[in-house]
Amino acid sequence: MPDLKGAGIKVIHKCTSVRHSLKAEKIGCDAVSVDGFECGGHPGEDDIPNMILLPRAAEELSIPFVASGGMGNGQQLAAALSMGADGINMGTRFIATKEAPVHQNVKEALVAASELDTELIMRPLRNTERVLANGAVQKILEKEKALGDEIQITDIMDEVAGVYPKIMQEGTMDAGAWSCGMVAGLIHDILLEGAR
Repeated sequence: MPDLKGAGIKVIHKCTSVRHSLKAEKIGCDAVSVDGFECGGHPGEDDIPNMILLPRAAEELSIPFVASGGMGNGQQLAAALSMGADGINMGTRFIATKEAPVHQNVKEALVAASELDTELIMRPLRNTERVLANGAVQKILEKEKALGDEIQITDIMDEVAGVYPKIMQEGTMDAGAWSCGMVAGLIHDILLEGAR
C-alpha cells in the first residue's frame, strides 16, 4: 500500500463486515465500500444486511464509506446517507441501462427478475456468491447438495469459470453463474443512465 499512497492513488477496499472495514482503515485504506448481504457477487459469510451493517459501520469507522448492495434508486441513496454512508455504489441497476456494454438478454433478464430470483452459491467453499438463478446455477446447487462438505471448486468449474463473455457479450443466459443483487426486484425498465 505505501507504493500506492506514494503515487497519489486513493485506495477503496470492499468489505462485508465492520471488522474487515476496521482492518482496512488500520492498514491505511482511504475509504471502504461496505457491502450488505443483499449485494450481487460476494456478500461475505456474515449475512448482515445493510439496514444493520451501515449504521454499525458509521459507529465504528473514521474513514469515509460507501454503501453497496441493494442500491438502485434515489430512496436508497437517501436511506444510505441517513445511516451514515458517504455515498453508494450501484452495480446490478447499472447493468440494466442503455449504455451498459452487455447483451440485451442480460438487461431483459434483470427487468424480468424479482427480488426472489437470486441464489447463493459456493457457500460450502466459504466463497459465497449471489447470482441470478438459471440452469447452470441449479446444477451448482444440485452438486453442492450431493457433495456437501466434500465439494471442491473443480466440481463446479464448468459453471463458474470463464462464463462471463458467453453471458455478457453473447447473451447465452444459461452458460453459467453471474453476479446479480436482490435489487433486481426494483429494476422495471432499461434506463438511459442519469434519466432519473
